[in-house]
Amino acid sequence: MKSTANKKQARRQFWLAVHLYLGLSLGFIIALVGLTGSLLVFYIDLDEWLNPQLIISESSAQRQSYEDIFQALRRAEPTRQRGWRLEIPDDPRRAITARYYKPQETEHHGFAPLMLSVDPYTGTVLANRFWGEFAMTWLYDLHYKLLLDNPGKILMAIVGGLLLMSVISGVYLWWPPLHKLKSALSLKRHASRERLNYDLHKLAGVYSLIVMLVLAVTGVALEIPQYVNPILGYFSPLQASPAPKSAITENKPARISLDQAVAVGQARFPQARLCWIETPHDANGSYRINLRQAGEPSQRFPKTNVWVDQYSGQVLAVSSPDELGGSDTVINWLHPLHTGEAFGLTGQLLVLVAGLLCPLLFLTGVIRWLQKRRGRQLHPRHQQSAKNPPLPPALQNR
Repeated sequence: MKSTANKKQARRQFWLAVHLYLGLSLGFIIALVGLTGSLLVFYIDLDEWLNPQLIISESSAQRQSYEDIFQALRRAEPTRQRGWRLEIPDDPRRAITARYYKPQETEHHGFAPLMLSVDPYTGTVLANRFWGEFAMTWLYDLHYKLLLDNPGKILMAIVGGLLLMSVISGVYLWWPPLHKLKSALSLKRHASRERLNYDLHKLAGVYSLIVMLVLAVTGVALEIPQYVNPILGYFSPLQASPAPKSAITENKPARISLDQAVAVGQARFPQARLCWIETPHDANGSYRINLRQAGEPSQRFPKTNVWVDQYSGQVLAVSSPDELGGSDTVINWLHPLHTGEAFGLTGQLLVLVAGLLCPLLFLTGVIRWLQKRRGRQLHPRHQQSAKNPPLPPALQNR
């Protein structure tokens, strides 16, 4: 019986040390990642708040055609000859954002497209910015890769795995007997500052447990897809992304307009909402019309795609989430689970709160450690006597 108790105590001391040193060594980074993640939940709204010129005022004018918007982009950036990717917002007061991938100015970065915001009613370019050079995208890179490009992704994957270990060790240390569960899930009233700090730390961790686990797991998977996706593909084959080519004939046909390509794509999924239009990168390229069907987890990055020949308007390929295997379905859920948008505003608010709790967990954990350390310094005799209790009278003379 005594041996079992000793083993249990040793096991608890081990996990206490794991939880403590993970918190002290990584707590600041996790707090930073949590805080930036909270801000990024509504990063488009915050970007508009920081840049009011991006908000479209009420207008009775008719929206310009997608082709006219595209030509406005070409006039604004005549040297950008490759394709553009246009995000079509659902909100009529929101600008159309066009991305030009791999511009020469930022080609040394892994991901830093040129981003133009265009008024859909006038075709006026409202903002011309490179990714990472304005506040919200800088925060995104800080959250995603600590501003370190590919090495930062690996580092963040490791941090995510250690966060998972910290959460699990915290739950193990907290886990109460069943008859004390109610007390363990509540804040003790009229408690000392030490007890209040302890309760805040444990309750912040317990009540955010499920969301924290989801964020840690999905975060790791999103950081290192080159390792995670093949593992998932072992259980269910992954579908290769189509790369269809447009057919060039001898008479050099003219390119169809963006609006014609959109009409072809939407004819395949008439109930779906248009989200993105990707224009051809070269003479052999094709349009990619990105749509969102009801039930897809991601609002901004859905997985319904139709590729359209840029000359004939024929459908070259179609990809629908309904036709994907289990592994692709899991991969498609990772990002919307991580941002919370898979469950709408409720999910986003849960991720927002969980991210804000990360700095709270770090601060209360450090305070708790300092309190215990100060207690040991103030009462060294008590600590020593607790470690070496006096012998029973019968043994004192032996």
